[in-house]
Amino acid sequence: MPDTTCHMSISLDGFVAGPSQSREHPLGKRGGELHGWHMGDERANEADDIANGWLMRPRGAYLMGRNMFGPVRGEWEEDWRGWWGQEPPYHAPVFVLTHHAHEPIEMEGGTTFFFVTDGFDAAYARACEVAGSDGVDIAGGASTVRQALSAGVIDELTLDVAPVLLQSGERLFDGVETFGLEPVEVLHSPLATHIRFRAN
Repeated sequence: MPDTTCHMSISLDGFVAGPSQSREHPLGKRGGELHGWHMGDERANEADDIANGWLMRPRGAYLMGRNMFGPVRGEWEEDWRGWWGQEPPYHAPVFVLTHHAHEPIEMEGGTTFFFVTDGFDAAYARACEVAGSDGVDIAGGASTVRQALSAGVIDELTLDVAPVLLQSGERLFDGVETFGLEPVEVLHSPLATHIRFRAN
């Protein structure tokens, strides 16, 4: 079966997003400090370029939580189409976990957002079905990754550990009781330590 991957930037104290996520602060306050390694910081080096290649490799399907898709909560009362403009970077089906049904949204470049209301397992099964040999990526946010870790479906997890303390926000590992992955590669830069883990 093709690999299921996940790639997350994380603070030293375990947060993948800062507090008070909103339209103005999609990653929460100070959450952007975790992403300088792939967002044009002039201190980025070859290690960051390699890790960015891991992040951007094409996948057959993606799975994300509604919180990552956008700031709209509750019923869909506006035509929100994601943070990424008319051509999102996925170029594949994206399954969005939500409690509120929504018709699929087809975007330019091959990305279609499908909204799944019957839980992680159902969304993951649908993603695997359409991904074929290209595999599935768990795109985030924290809650969705926690569910994937608890379900034991992640074959490869990359953490970009930024030398930042956020002190509050969205923790990645809260409630995750077992890890089951071992480090297989580590790259360093001034902006992040990139650790790639694989399933035992």
